[in-house]
Amino acid sequence: MRLDVRRIKVGVAYMLSMPLTVCLVLMMYPVMVKIDFAEVVKAGKSIKPVGLTLFINWAVKPFTMYAISVLFLGSFFHSFIGSEATDIVRLPLGAAAEVGDRYGDGIVVMVDNAKMLEVPLWRSYLAGCILLGIAPCTAMVLVWGFLARGNDGHTLVMVAVNSLMMLFLYGPLGGFLLGVGKLPVPWQALVLSISVYVALPLVAGYFSRRWIIAHKGRQWFEKKFLHFLTPVTIVALLITLVLLFSFKGQTILSNPLTILWIAIPLTIQTLLIFGLGYGLSKLLKLSYQDAAPSAMMGASNHFEVAIATSTMLFGLSSGAALATVVGVLIEVPLMLMLVKFCLRTNTWFRRE
Repeated sequence: MRLDVRRIKVGVAYMLSMPLTVCLVLMMYPVMVKIDFAEVVKAGKSIKPVGLTLFINWAVKPFTMYAISVLFLGSFFHSFIGSEATDIVRLPLGAAAEVGDRYGDGIVVMVDNAKMLEVPLWRSYLAGCILLGIAPCTAMVLVWGFLARGNDGHTLVMVAVNSLMMLFLYGPLGGFLLGVGKLPVPWQALVLSISVYVALPLVAGYFSRRWIIAHKGRQWFEKKFLHFLTPVTIVALLITLVLLFSFKGQTILSNPLTILWIAIPLTIQTLLIFGLGYGLSKLLKLSYQDAAPSAMMGASNHFEVAIATSTMLFGLSSGAALATVVGVLIEVPLMLMLVKFCLRTNTWFRRE
């Protein structure tokens, strides 16, 4: 199966697989159209919980994800993954490199008449973990906050603020951490990814939301339109997951523990960031209704953006793309467990 039959070419590199892009945009738009940016103005009334969320999501989480992933994938599990195992990823657009040249921690090779980069497999997995770590959740956190009986209004404020922050911080943080990890830093692809998978759905969601509510009313929008979009998101996600796993099927079958090696650092990261958010919420004397969603947002990831970016930057069959998919698989059971923990410990906080 070739998903790159219909592609968008930028310069000398193919950057977008059109079938996959359609699936990913269909995943992103329903998330963005739910965001009410009128809630951003309320952020000033919730300085402590919003400030805590921004601090954890952008000043702590990306760097702990990098450190934990390097420790486990590059040290503890290095021999299990394979010290000689490599992955083929895309060479950054415009890179002045010839076949045989070293680029970062990889070597330029020719694959199907195109220059590609052969990198250590564990570093490819690291790239996927990095892209998960710099993408705070702005979708499923609404579900986790509701299940934990948190403050829905506060959750909406955080979703709106973090969605705007992603437009400005996702690219620079991603480029910086990928560079530190000796991975290719395709700045053009990063900008294109943010434009296609964050900015475009965000703008489309904002204007279509306003138009629909103005012409059909808020009740029709929430009861009919959003209800119609729910299965669209699920189907698009399932198709994307199937495609990603099909391309990495040989790797998984030859080393079935691959999923485990990736899942362990992602799990530790999730629990660490949740614990930090929950603990700081207690120190800041937040109410339980604000503490629960604040901790949930830091612990969960915006896997839609991470999957989209990894496939664009490194390719559909890359280890980076596989790592982002593993993030999806472990997030749901982990977050449900944390929801249950919050409900059992709600007496640790004051109630509103």
